[in-house]
Amino acid sequence: MKHLFRISALLTVSLLLSGGAISAKKPVRALIITGQNNHNWPVSNVVLKQTLESSGLFQASVIVSPSKGKDMSGFNPDFGSCDVVVLDYNGDPWPEAVRQQFVQFVRKGGGVVVYHAADNAFADWKEFNEMCALGGWEGRNEKSGPYVYWKDGALVRDTSPGSGGSHGAQHEYVLTARTPNHPITKGLPVQWKHGRDELYDRMRGPGNIDALLYTAYADPDKHGSGREEPLMFTVRFGRGRIFHTMLGHAGSTADDNPSMQCAGFQVLLLRGTEWAATGKVTQPVPADFPTAQQTSTRANYQSKD
Repeated sequence: MKHLFRISALLTVSLLLSGGAISAKKPVRALIITGQNNHNWPVSNVVLKQTLESSGLFQASVIVSPSKGKDMSGFNPDFGSCDVVVLDYNGDPWPEAVRQQFVQFVRKGGGVVVYHAADNAFADWKEFNEMCALGGWEGRNEKSGPYVYWKDGALVRDTSPGSGGSHGAQHEYVLTARTPNHPITKGLPVQWKHGRDELYDRMRGPGNIDALLYTAYADPDKHGSGREEPLMFTVRFGRGRIFHTMLGHAGSTADDNPSMQCAGFQVLLLRGTEWAATGKVTQPVPADFPTAQQTSTRANYQSKD
């Protein structure tokens, strides 16, 4: 019996030293890139980091670019230090070497989250627009690709001319799942009401959406397109997984920030980021997720079971 106990103890020590099954699960490493944006990035990057880390699943770091118009030659994110890049950036072009490093990171299986106005960036960067699938503003037009929207149960690719990117007045609106069994959406309500936010419409680009997750109706009474617009979807680029969410317009402060304080926004950010990094979603559906009739707020950006 003593002999068996000694063997068991040695096996336990071996597993501990080798990082075996009984060791703690390592957090997903997220790199948030921010520093230039036509939106309130000093609020958004802090909220993104807090939301990710409060879940206990992520270890998030932030890299802040030089200010607009300043020398970008020293801007050199270490993509090898992370599992997933969260883009909160819309500004000056990155150095060519950084562009190439980012493309290789994604091609080889690195995850990406395209958050809100990050899809406005880099209108002339072919690979970036393939990662986003849809983008807006910054001179985008019919040469950038078709308008893409949902109609009669299918995605429409509309090649008519016109500028890409617009939105009406901020308001609460209902999102509808179009791929309810995707790992990101599985178990969540088919419809849920989002906190007051911009609703991007008339977006255009390559349109290479892999899984359309959610759409919302851009109401003409709010100066919207009158179409069911794709607001969350996934994209494949090489072996990389991209989660694109157009939600989350940052408020004036972290305390006055209804779109990012929405529990639906936070839950989808967490689930989409985990999926982009790992290909799986291990998170349970929280009790405070919004319903089709009622928004739900996490004012302190803390996850709930």
